[in-house]
Amino acid sequence: MSIADWAGGDGPREKLLDRGAQALSDAELLAILLRTGCRGCSAMQLARELLGHFNGLGGVLRANASQLMEKRGVGAAKYAHLCAALEVARRQALEPLASGDVLSSPQQTRRFLQHHLGVRQREVFSCLFLDSQHRLIRCDDLFQGTLDGAAVYPREVVSRALQYSSAAVIFAHNHPSGVAEPSAADKRITQRLQAALGLLDIRVLDHIIIGRGHEYSFAEAGLL
Repeated sequence: MSIADWAGGDGPREKLLDRGAQALSDAELLAILLRTGCRGCSAMQLARELLGHFNGLGGVLRANASQLMEKRGVGAAKYAHLCAALEVARRQALEPLASGDVLSSPQQTRRFLQHHLGVRQREVFSCLFLDSQHRLIRCDDLFQGTLDGAAVYPREVVSRALQYSSAAVIFAHNHPSGVAEPSAADKRITQRLQAALGLLDIRVLDHIIIGRGHEYSFAEAGLL
């Protein structure tokens, strides 16, 4: 049964239009994105099954194509809808950073990084390259790793910063475990990067670790 087949006023789409998206449960929001169920299973039932199997909405959004599409009722089209929704959210969160000073809106910066890194299954090390007014030039994912970590090479970070004529940078990486506390290795690589970039008068403004729904800031912790 598709969303369109719900009785008038009973479906999540009608509820969204009447009361706003914030009034919907995770299952109702997911059902709208899925649009249809499968034989003998409505979109709502499918949404609930996926939430249960992947331990919530975050788990569904972190799942890769093969993990999702092995579930009954989920094909390439539904996977594409979910990916598109995530990318729309990521780009919308990026827009304020591209037009303003990232230091004047740290919450916007963290919001973008949650969208950008929070659903990754493997550790990804990203860098926000900034101009002299701390406006965003570019966000690059520089290194990717296993579930446990990513190898970070200062030479590549320095090369990319020079390529973009950056005056400052913000580092960010995710912890797929969901715990945002820095490891000893996180602290060591931050110090090495800060030293390498400092030789070129490029400031390291922060290193933000993205956990599951929360973040850790090296700058706020006094580690920079």
